[in-house]
Amino acid sequence: MSVRAYVALGGNQGDPQARVREAFAALDALPDTRVRKRSSLYLTPPWGVTDQPDFINAAAALDTALDPWALMQALLEIERQAGRTRDGQRWGPRTLDLDLLLYGDRVIDEPGLSVPHPRIAERAFVLLPLAELDPALDVPGQGRVDALLKKIDASACKRLPPPT
Repeated sequence: MSVRAYVALGGNQGDPQARVREAFAALDALPDTRVRKRSSLYLTPPWGVTDQPDFINAAAALDTALDPWALMQALLEIERQAGRTRDGQRWGPRTLDLDLLLYGDRVIDEPGLSVPHPRIAERAFVLLPLAELDPALDVPGQGRVDALLKKIDASACKRLPPPT
């Protein structure tokens, strides 16, 4: 049985636009998984550690038969293949960052996996692409994406034009 999952994509090292586009393809190539929608790319300021280049961010809606833990492991492997090394620095520069935002209507809070993503409602760089995919999407325990987006300042995030 397939479940709708949402993944945030981002990066700010190397060629982040190319890296995010490659990650969309890698997600679509996962077993029993298809990318159903992909957002535009957004240029966004860094969050947390601000002394670093701006990020390219996006979101994808997947239909997957992978369980949430298998999907999370697959996301980590795609990051690794893109040159991501998890060195323990939180919110630092990275070639690629993939976050499992939502997995159906499941709420999971276990070591290594928290769904919905714990900071989803704070981050314009997550909510803007999600709102593009499905503004009425319900984040369990937090509300609709469009309502969450109205509560934060997203003015520093810029939607990029599609590639020519």
